[in-house]
Amino acid sequence: MMDGGVPNIKKWVVVYPVYINSKKTIAEGRRISVEKGCENPTCIEIGDCCSHLKLPFAIEIDKAYPRDFMQVGTVRVLLKREDGSLCNPAIPSRKQLMIHVAELVPRHPGRTKKQEPASTSNAATSKSGKGGKKKR
Repeated sequence: MMDGGVPNIKKWVVVYPVYINSKKTIAEGRRISVEKGCENPTCIEIGDCCSHLKLPFAIEIDKAYPRDFMQVGTVRVLLKREDGSLCNPAIPSRKQLMIHVAELVPRHPGRTKKQEPASTSNAATSKSGKGGKKKR
């Protein structure tokens, strides 16, 4: 089964973290509404959400989003099997996949711990930035 699955990963749906990032604009690549999106998702978090939704997925660390190639990592997800049947009947489309994953990411176990240092470091950098402007 694995031999058949590996080449066909190219046919799987690609999900870039940018698609569900509420911090990004539509022009920057967001695909769902800000309300439904989540802040700065990682491809690992998206992958974990796909496994929670019982969808086969593959994380490609070496791939980047073309519009913002600093955003490294994509997730390939199998929505439909070879015979055309859905892997998870609750998720018939890419859009539904993005919405479901974006709902799950904020509840990701790594999130609760990770958010704290991220928010404090952002505050610290913005303060130092403002301080720099005052000196001039």
